[in-house]
Amino acid sequence: MNTFLKCLLYITLATIIISCKKPYNPPAISSPGSYLVVEGVISPGNEITTIRLSRTVKISSNIIAPESGAAVTIEGDQNETFPMGLDSAGIYTCVIGFGISKKYRLRISTADGQQYLSDFETAQNTPHIDSVGYNLTQNGLQIYVNTHDPNNSTHYYRWDYGETWQFHAKYFSQFEVVNNQLVIRSKQIYGCFASDSSSNIVLGSSANLKSDVIYQNPITNILATSEKVETKYSILVREYALTGEAFNFWTNLKKNTEQLGSIFDAQPSTMSGNIHCISNPNLPVLGYISVCSTQSKRIFITNLQLPNNFFATYPYDCQQDTVKLADLPTILTAPPGIFDITTQISKNGFLVGYFITTPICSDCTLRGTTTQPAFWK
Repeated sequence: MNTFLKCLLYITLATIIISCKKPYNPPAISSPGSYLVVEGVISPGNEITTIRLSRTVKISSNIIAPESGAAVTIEGDQNETFPMGLDSAGIYTCVIGFGISKKYRLRISTADGQQYLSDFETAQNTPHIDSVGYNLTQNGLQIYVNTHDPNNSTHYYRWDYGETWQFHAKYFSQFEVVNNQLVIRSKQIYGCFASDSSSNIVLGSSANLKSDVIYQNPITNILATSEKVETKYSILVREYALTGEAFNFWTNLKKNTEQLGSIFDAQPSTMSGNIHCISNPNLPVLGYISVCSTQSKRIFITNLQLPNNFFATYPYDCQQDTVKLADLPTILTAPPGIFDITTQISKNGFLVGYFITTPICSDCTLRGTTTQPAFWK
């Protein structure tokens, strides 16, 4: 049997084996109820309070189902009310304007007629962030945060973060096609900025320590091959003070969403938040509304600050091909989005053709924006 027939036989057998496997989707995850999810922190004073409402979806789904038709109000324990406006899909915002020495709760009326109400929570002062830094690891770097409460009264903390980084396309595209004509590109598409928000739950506690000090609590990890650190990277870390009950909720949620998958991981357990459906007590709702000020700190890291082994690997398999002058009309009349023309090819001082590649390899705007953020420096 020759090599080709052997390969064909192996491929056929592999196809048969794979086709015999059927995915199993238990009813609990393939047909979940459309339950309300409430995310956010009530921020007293002049800070902007942001509450995100969404609906649960199938675990296999990649979409987010925002809840945009709700009436959302913050209530104080002295009969104050603060209506929240819809800022974008599922995002509600307002400014309370009152001090830290009060209790607040959240009231929600959804478009389907259900009423939700959170428990009153006493507003907390979140300690200032002392510093945000990083340690080099075997595979990259780990971002950490330092903080402490001089009053020794916080003990429970949660952090989230937003990342922004400067990156570039694999190849520089010098030309573009306009009306089937090759012209010098009018706007650069080589260098861009991208951003992302935290999706993991980051917690810390000093409850078992004599002093309310958090030292180098891990925030996130970045691989040495990541595009995030190929030029310049920035992270804005936000800190929130938690009550013991809120800390337990987030710890439980972290176990149920991030630490399942092996026999050594924590077993799933019930998550009870501080927001309830008062129109139908049997209707589940996921969320915990804390009331606290927010502290934040931003740092920048440039590639020049990092060791030489921090070398970004481009996330796509990119190659350049060549096109001769005689074949250029085929490229110029091709549908948009198939080819980008990068640079000229000359031989003995004469133009003989061009390099071409796919847009994902030459157009950074497909994954980011050329607009520099206002905070960038």
